[in-house]
Amino acid sequence: QVQLVESGGGLVQPGGSLRLSCAASGSLFSIYAMGWYRRAPGKQRELVAAITSGGRTNYANSVKGRFTISRDNAKNTVYLQMNSLKPEDTAVYYCNADIYSSSYWGQGTQVTVSS
Repeated sequence: QVQLVESGGGLVQPGGSLRLSCAASGSLFSIYAMGWYRRAPGKQRELVAAITSGGRTNYANSVKGRFTISRDNAKNTVYLQMNSLKPEDTAVYYCNADIYSSSYWGQGTQVTVSS
């Protein structure tokens, strides 16, 4: 079992920044594929950003150039730096870890972008 704990969400004004963190359990973190997803009210969950064990990243078109995903294998942590936030970024953000054929999820952290 892999446990994921997200932190860093909150209320921010449009144009502001937040950094989400996701701490993972287990000694195999370096080989996990990690991702951030979000679910906005009334919408389906969508992939925001992902990073492979080798550090390759991909992003949703809606966040390219504004969000950056990174990982620190020494700390078993993946980050999502979110800049130039927009009201449409408001959602619950979830951390995901994939290893072998299993997928694990965190409990989610709320991000609200509003003036």
